[in-house]
Amino acid sequence: MAGQVEVSDVLQQYVRDVSLRDDEVLRDLAAETVGMSALAAMVTMPEEGQLLALLTSLVGARNVLELGTFTGYGALCMARALPSGGRLVTCDISERWTRIAQRYWERAGVADRIELRLDKAAKVLDALLTEQGPDSFDLVFIDADKTGYPEYFERALTLVRPDGLIILDNTLFFGRVVDPAAQDLDTLAIRELNAALRDDDRVELSLIPMADGITLARKLAPDPHLSSQTDHHRKERSASCLNQPPSN
Repeated sequence: MAGQVEVSDVLQQYVRDVSLRDDEVLRDLAAETVGMSALAAMVTMPEEGQLLALLTSLVGARNVLELGTFTGYGALCMARALPSGGRLVTCDISERWTRIAQRYWERAGVADRIELRLDKAAKVLDALLTEQGPDSFDLVFIDADKTGYPEYFERALTLVRPDGLIILDNTLFFGRVVDPAAQDLDTLAIRELNAALRDDDRVELSLIPMADGITLARKLAPDPHLSSQTDHHRKERSASCLNQPPSN
């Protein structure tokens, strides 16, 4: 069994040559974003955008939530994969970056599927829980400030339906997760989340060593057998308190 292949620039280009299906709109958006030199590291790799679109289709998503819009590459890819009547809610705190995003969404013909909210991710999550309630999204993509990841994941787990998918970007965080000298708050938050997810029995998990690390967490549906056992034990405890036999 082969181990992990080291992805050289030549091999990376080969992967793109034989699998990438981007188009002029996506290439132009990526090029414009890369031109923002100070923020070039935040650009979504085209392979990752294509993966997001594929996962959106595989989940059968009609309602998608994205935390962290930036210039809108990921949102564009996922919005294209939505069926008729599908909707994507995305949020960011930057009006400047999202103006670029909106221009390309219009050009790609998906602007009517995307709702942009200019606010902090935590506030958007709270608002959506109030407006729509639990289990109201099919897929959540988290790519916002890293210190918020543990909190965002917990709220996303409430918002996404059973068998829905949570995708977390940057979970290898430039390789800093394995550097003991890296003690910045962003790296610590990613390490904390990765360790917690490993032992989280509420989700099915895979961390893919692609791009800057992509974690897939599928929310597991409640086990009806365990639920019935819990209900029975609850009735026993209640009957014990009343000195009565438990009802069936």
